[in-house]
Amino acid sequence: MYFCGIKKFLNDVEISIKSKKLKMNNTFAPFAKPMYVMLKPGGSACNLNCTYCYYLEKEYLYPSVKSQLMSDQLLEKFIEQYLDSQTQPQVMFTWHGGETLLRPISFYKKALELQKKYARGRTIDNSIQTNGTLLTDAWCEFFKENNFLVGISIDGPQEFHDEYRRNKGGLPTFVKVMKGINLLKKHGVEYNAMAVVNDYNADYPVEFFNFFKQIDCRYIQFAPIVERLGNRTDGLKLSAPHEEAVLTDFSVSPVQWGKFLCGLFDEWIKEDVGKFYIQMFDSTLANWVGEQPGICTLARHCGHAGVMEFNGDVYSCDHFVFPEFKLGNLNTDTLTSMMYSEKQLKFGTDKHDKLPRQCKECEFLFACNGECPKNRFAYTKDGEPGLNYLCAGWKMFYGHVAPYMDFMKHELLNERAPANVMEWAKTYKKGNK
Repeated sequence: MYFCGIKKFLNDVEISIKSKKLKMNNTFAPFAKPMYVMLKPGGSACNLNCTYCYYLEKEYLYPSVKSQLMSDQLLEKFIEQYLDSQTQPQVMFTWHGGETLLRPISFYKKALELQKKYARGRTIDNSIQTNGTLLTDAWCEFFKENNFLVGISIDGPQEFHDEYRRNKGGLPTFVKVMKGINLLKKHGVEYNAMAVVNDYNADYPVEFFNFFKQIDCRYIQFAPIVERLGNRTDGLKLSAPHEEAVLTDFSVSPVQWGKFLCGLFDEWIKEDVGKFYIQMFDSTLANWVGEQPGICTLARHCGHAGVMEFNGDVYSCDHFVFPEFKLGNLNTDTLTSMMYSEKQLKFGTDKHDKLPRQCKECEFLFACNGECPKNRFAYTKDGEPGLNYLCAGWKMFYGHVAPYMDFMKHELLNERAPANVMEWAKTYKKGNK
């Protein structure tokens, strides 16, 4: 399962086109950063066997553990510490996997009871990521009653989705996922979609987007998959970014990624601005106007979002669950000491500090900030390491959308609707044919 930070795009920045202004919450406010730790209540356990999943193999980090289930005692310890550490009145809990619904509803009811016990006046929100195949009326009733936001992993139309997202027996999963989505709609549960862009579906941005429009999914995250196979000795096959490794066949290429974003944007700009919210475009506009983006990969620094495994192990990031990025364990360390440790703070600032010269001289540095550190295994034209593998694709995209982003920025600063870009785009395109 790929990381989806749901809650309308990580809940860090919401670009509200309908209200004609930029809304920013205080998640990244200077000197008041809240602690954000994603929870893995069932570890890497999952009922699917998606080809590109980077998390299934994390079970090999715990070879002596038969069942990766978080205990009630550890759950309570986490919730108490997590709430006590917050600097904001509103707190977000994010439940992730593996597959989160392998834990029963009773587990999450227990979590809600503990949240109320330790809330101390804070407002609490819950978001949960699932592959959707285990959703039932009972689950949806629970989510609706308790105001959960549900993230659904679905890779577009059936042909695209079933290419890599299959169950343990190798059977396709699209039909079951759609059944789950329809149940969410039936019960009025708020949901977002997370779609992985890979080598197979990246060449069809229009078909991809039209599918989500057809099912009336209004909030969408398109995430590029980039993974490499290394030669580790701890049982893991996928490599950390600092290691020499071979790119997997399912990884999207830089050119594919750039063309995908451009094609998707051109389709979106026709009539869907303010109707369908695509995380990447909202975050790009946020950077364009100098606000914090709603996606960590495009922010200047990272390290604010850790992840805790079923046994209390805390890691720097969901994409850095490797022994060398372990911060400690909740049974012996506090969340505050781990998340604000020198090691974690350096992990966050290294994102900018370790950019190669080519990046620091790039006209679009403000927009991409070198993207995710996990993808920085390429070399610059001068042979310097640390270039993002997807760099060429990002530059293609930013060069393509710059005039549109400039226009929307102007509209925002003048308290007009960025959606005006749709009418402006018609004239702009005619003048540039």
